[in-house]
Amino acid sequence: MEIVANRLKQLRKGMKISQVKIGEVLGVPQSSVYRYEYDQASPSFENMVKYADFFDVSLDYIFGRTDDPKGKLYEFQPKELVDKTKEKEELREFINMCFDPDSPMYERLKETLFNMIGGEEK
Repeated sequence: MEIVANRLKQLRKGMKISQVKIGEVLGVPQSSVYRYEYDQASPSFENMVKYADFFDVSLDYIFGRTDDPKGKLYEFQPKELVDKTKEKEELREFINMCFDPDSPMYERLKETLFNMIGGEEK
């Protein structure tokens, strides 16, 4: 990808680092770095991560998904987490209703709690 090649080259030149030095960081010869920067070859995923770590930029930036070196920030919410959050909200709502004397759930909760402790309401 041309954008990746350009970003890798810009990052290296911006820090005034030689292709030889980047090759040492990546564990590849200078000729490989040249090919990466001129879109003749692509670095491995492992080396892409090394580039990102070395230059302290995100992979989103290297891949041209954003112009912000920090990258795009996503609010990751797996389905399981979303379901649990919804469940907690429903439980909070239920608890609030139970302790509201005007709620129809109030009397039911009171009765259930008294039954649990083995007694009746006095």
